[in-house]
Amino acid sequence: MVMSNSVHAAVAAFSQGLPVCLFDSEKREGETDLLFSAQHATPATMRQLRKDCGGLLFLAIGHEVGEKFGLPFLQDLHTQKELTEKFDVLNQLVTNDLRYDSRSAFTLSLNHRQTYTGITDKDRSLTTRRFAELTNEVFAEKIDSNEAKRRLGAEFRTPGHIPVCRETEGGLSRRQGHTELAVGLARLSKVSPVVIGAEMLEPDGDLALRVDDARAWAEARGIPFLEGADIVQALNDIE
Repeated sequence: MVMSNSVHAAVAAFSQGLPVCLFDSEKREGETDLLFSAQHATPATMRQLRKDCGGLLFLAIGHEVGEKFGLPFLQDLHTQKELTEKFDVLNQLVTNDLRYDSRSAFTLSLNHRQTYTGITDKDRSLTTRRFAELTNEVFAEKIDSNEAKRRLGAEFRTPGHIPVCRETEGGLSRRQGHTELAVGLARLSKVSPVVIGAEMLEPDGDLALRVDDARAWAEARGIPFLEGADIVQALNDIE
């Protein structure tokens, strides 16, 4: 597989548990996320995301992972007739006005059962790492979905302090959001399609960090910087 130098550097870093900066595009959210392979997550990982980014920490998972564990999109869950009739406020809160997409990628939020509150760097790294490890285990052992869901429930509870975002079926061919791009980076790096990340904000938090500033920040720290188009092109080259 032939990769550009920037993608090659990002893949090399990401596969070793090092961070990568990823800007989606000016046509979508116009945001840069700092991303790590979830299977390598440590308390230091969470600390860097928390201190250097300022945005929401999220776990991006591949479509096949969502299917294996039966994780529903919250947008679908919250529009179920039984729920909207019982909790009619859901009719008022329906997601129908996203300016950058037609649907949200969010599914359930999780805490590992061995966490305390779930919010500390230690707790969130445990939730993150074990979810990725469990994902690797159920696919390596060819576990069916029912057993995978049982194993998930044995270790995790919801709601929790790690919001999970699920890749759209078809991935980047259908949606080029940060969830799909992050999972695409994981696939290129041949690690679990489970990625922990956060959005980078301006110091005052009022706006997303400008792409030029994010690129300069990454270069000053030796962190690979990619744009969404780089990942799309690299995956297309594989095919």
